[in-house]
Amino acid sequence: MQMIPIIDFAPFIEGDFANKQTVARQIYQACQQFGFMYLKNHGLSAEQVSQILGQMQQFFALPEEVKTQVLRSPETNCGYVPIAGERLNPKRPGDLKEAFNVGLQTIWPPEPAEFQQTVETFYQNTAQLAFTILQAFALALHLPETFFTEKHGQNLFLRLLHYPPLPHSIAPAQIRAGEHTDYGSITLLIQDSVGGLEIFTRQGTWIPAPAIPGTVIVNIGDAMQRWTNDELRSTPHRVINLDGILSHRSRYSAALFCDPDPEVEITCLEPCCPADRPPRYSSIRYGAYLQSKFAATY
Repeated sequence: MQMIPIIDFAPFIEGDFANKQTVARQIYQACQQFGFMYLKNHGLSAEQVSQILGQMQQFFALPEEVKTQVLRSPETNCGYVPIAGERLNPKRPGDLKEAFNVGLQTIWPPEPAEFQQTVETFYQNTAQLAFTILQAFALALHLPETFFTEKHGQNLFLRLLHYPPLPHSIAPAQIRAGEHTDYGSITLLIQDSVGGLEIFTRQGTWIPAPAIPGTVIVNIGDAMQRWTNDELRSTPHRVINLDGILSHRSRYSAALFCDPDPEVEITCLEPCCPADRPPRYSSIRYGAYLQSKFAATY
């Protein structure tokens, strides 16, 4: 079975320029082959991960009437999304999950007491890590280090996700999260040990992406695929329904979606457009692209 690469990020954070170049090439190659990777020694502590998962469990255990006081706003994309309130694959029924979206205009629930502080801290720390990873992509493409980071900041969303125990009655073709690609530049994911995440390989098979302690999963989205003129791939992925005892367990994950700012024009980059491979995409404003995706999802 193919294995998603595990990359040590410490040399990029702490090393000299040569070490940074080496890690940047490893990241780029992983995204060429899989579109996914695991990063270890990334700077997020096990305590931070444990705290965010604990606060998520408390929030999603609240009564529905409490959670729906902070329903997702289409204008801000922040707030609570009920079970089956979105479908990532329009050909399937609503996904068997609920979510709380965090961004720059979040309306916070009154409880749990430490929820806002814990989530805001995690949001800031994962955003900082995402920006460092974007610098690695710029280095791999021989672009200025700030090429990507200066185009991001207004459109970072942290999604707290809860996949409840599977109900006895499930609609045909309904799964925890339908097949989809992410819309933006990169996504960072932490998950508990329950499992179910799968990615679609270039060979046309689905392989698991289980939790590996001490790592963060990173994948690229559609915007990065367009920027790199298909050199990097925005890989379809899904969360399947598990069998046996695992079907009776909740699954929790937290994903930071690092998307370009709304006014950024996504244009195929010159280093990715040699004479024998002209641009495959026309320029598009990211905000318009994102809204078209939301319209199909919610």
